[in-house]
Amino acid sequence: MKTLYIKGGRIVDPAEGLDKIADLLVKNGLVYKVAPGLRPPPGSEVVDATDLIVAPGLIDIHVHLRDPGQEYKEDIFSGGRAAAAGGFTALASMPNTDPIADDPAVIRYIRSKVEQAVVRVYPIGAITAGLKGEMIAEMGRMKKAGAVAFSDDGKGVMNGNLMRNALSYASGIDALLIVHEEDSLLAAGGVMHEGPVSSVLGLRGMPAAAEEAMLARDIMLLELTGGRLHAAHLSTAGSVELVRRAKAKGLQITAEVTPHHLLLTDRAVKNSGYHTDTKVNPPLRSEEDRQALWEGLLDGTIDAIASDHAPHSSDDKDVEYDFAPFGIAGLESTLPLMLDEINSGRRKEFNIAMLVDKLSAAPARILGLPGGRLSVGSPADVTIIDPQRSHVIDTAKWYSKSKNTPLNGRRLTGAPVYTIVGGEIVMKEGVVPE
Repeated sequence: MKTLYIKGGRIVDPAEGLDKIADLLVKNGLVYKVAPGLRPPPGSEVVDATDLIVAPGLIDIHVHLRDPGQEYKEDIFSGGRAAAAGGFTALASMPNTDPIADDPAVIRYIRSKVEQAVVRVYPIGAITAGLKGEMIAEMGRMKKAGAVAFSDDGKGVMNGNLMRNALSYASGIDALLIVHEEDSLLAAGGVMHEGPVSSVLGLRGMPAAAEEAMLARDIMLLELTGGRLHAAHLSTAGSVELVRRAKAKGLQITAEVTPHHLLLTDRAVKNSGYHTDTKVNPPLRSEEDRQALWEGLLDGTIDAIASDHAPHSSDDKDVEYDFAPFGIAGLESTLPLMLDEINSGRRKEFNIAMLVDKLSAAPARILGLPGGRLSVGSPADVTIIDPQRSHVIDTAKWYSKSKNTPLNGRRLTGAPVYTIVGGEIVMKEGVVPE
């Protein structure tokens, strides 16, 4: 394997407390040295990172790859290329596939296909068999097969006693539960946030209480059982406050937020003319909720940013709003959207170091994955960013099979220009080779 020499970039590595101009030398797929004025060995591949940001490889903690079973929407190969184009070096894939990733055989299948991806892919197993919420899945055996966490994402675990037992069992095997907090009875039939906008549009709403009630229950169960809990895609002000209080109690809870919940509100449904790409679960909430999510992100209540990449074909989305599936595709837009927010200057506290922490160091820490830092001996997973590159979101050029985003056509400032996995360049200037 060739030596890779990344020259003169601004190295931003929150896990190591680094923010300085320096060179990065990679040997045998690992970080070999980080220092100013390094001399690369003869024959090294050189990347000039002058005026660019060199960060630990980004990790998306929440992705739907649809493989196995719905490969017409996405598969591990196409999802990996989309990830590389978006600056991600690793993904954690959710279990709502077909068949469900609820047993070791499916986990092993996903791991067997990982070599097809240009980035690292880590499978997440189901909490309950078939995502039915009736009995705990074989978490211990799935963990041995390679599952890095467990989730029924897309569905809340309605049975409180089952959730208590799942937390207790997960604690015993040192496993993380990632929870989609939704009381399906409160949210039943809802297609967007319940509020004035849903009333005007005549669409059935999903109340904030559907998320907050389930989250409050799970926090109480966490306190009762111990263990670790990660709250996926927070969307309400009340949820942020619940996590804030749980952390103050010393509970082992972490949380994530998506770019679309940070940037859009339920008014996007109205302003887009009922465009089904605005239909997500949890739904786009009110402006008050959006501001609370930002406050939670900035004060550390929310640990990570995740795309919740949920690809769907145009045929699936080209139906009446009530019948369209939930989900936004976001692997190729997450980093640029957040870079653009930094460049906007709307929130002075939101800077590159914080963004790298939320997209790299924190996901690695939450899932216990290698990476998230550029210390000597760590995997040479690197994302190089041009913070001033202007471009337009153009889904026609995406590597993802699916194009379902309401943000197509938005002009942004800031983009990834190199994605490096294990010392190998897998994306250069937006191009991911076959």
